[in-house]
Amino acid sequence: MSTVSPSRTATPASASATTSAATSAPASTPAAATPRPRTDWRLRFGVLSLIWGFSFLLIKVGTTSYAPFQVTLGRLVFGTAVLAAAMAVKRERLPRGARVWGHMAVAAFFLNAAPFSLFAYAELTVPSTLAGICNATSPLWGMVLSLVALSEDRPSRVRFAGLGLGFLGVLTVLGAWQGFHGIDATGTAMALLASLCYPVGWIYVRRTLSGTGNSHLAMTGAQLFLATIQLAVVTPLFTSLPTRFALVPLLAVAALGALGTGVAVLIQYGLVAEVGPTTAQMVTYFIPVIATAAGVAILGESIAWTTPVGAVIVIAGAALTQVRRKS
Repeated sequence: MSTVSPSRTATPASASATTSAATSAPASTPAAATPRPRTDWRLRFGVLSLIWGFSFLLIKVGTTSYAPFQVTLGRLVFGTAVLAAAMAVKRERLPRGARVWGHMAVAAFFLNAAPFSLFAYAELTVPSTLAGICNATSPLWGMVLSLVALSEDRPSRVRFAGLGLGFLGVLTVLGAWQGFHGIDATGTAMALLASLCYPVGWIYVRRTLSGTGNSHLAMTGAQLFLATIQLAVVTPLFTSLPTRFALVPLLAVAALGALGTGVAVLIQYGLVAEVGPTTAQMVTYFIPVIATAAGVAILGESIAWTTPVGAVIVIAGAALTQVRRKS
């Protein structure tokens, strides 16, 4: 769930540390200074962690009655509506230029349409707890890709150690030494692929959309709008209209979009402006904890000892990949 816009000095690994999951990511330049909010940033940080942590539970509930593409489409519709309202209040204009919109369409696919859909399909066969933990691997994928795509990024030994530790944590969660017993391989692969989409999108954003001069809000609103169009085209091709609209799953989809994709973006912008991206991106490390607690307490999902132990290892590894050399 990524919403931190990369600056010229940020790497995809650090930018994608807030992805993971399951929310939108803006493709824009750093935000201008904003007035200091009245609410303490720690409270907003906690709220953001809860919103994104519960997103995996909401996906699970939504897919009990609606097809994954329908869940994703609904999520994008509600999320876009929130940002459209915010843009109207602040009198923001949509970006201009065919080139910018073309690049945003690609960003919308990798940062919204693809990962949102993959997580929804994954949770048809894997617990929401596992999906939340897979989401935390995004910084690991980001570091791997940055080695290939960004020649200026030279990880330290500590970051390499974090990379190895993180993937060891993934194997622990999956119980690799037990032959991945009880784990759906396809669903798990989809969840991991979803987390991989975020750093791919961030590298693309950094190469094509830095310095456009548009605000975070305008770029993200346009990006979500394009992702909505993409799902609106794809969904009718692979699904049919529901015969009935179950209320609780529908409310879950609405909350997933309005809160997890709309309101969360606005909260994240405020955090980045106030405390910086390094502190704001630490929300990534709380998401799998909350997702696991919600899945067990509310959905009654069972977990083996390998799940919490592996999750801790994944989070520790992801944190180490964000350690920078002192200049």
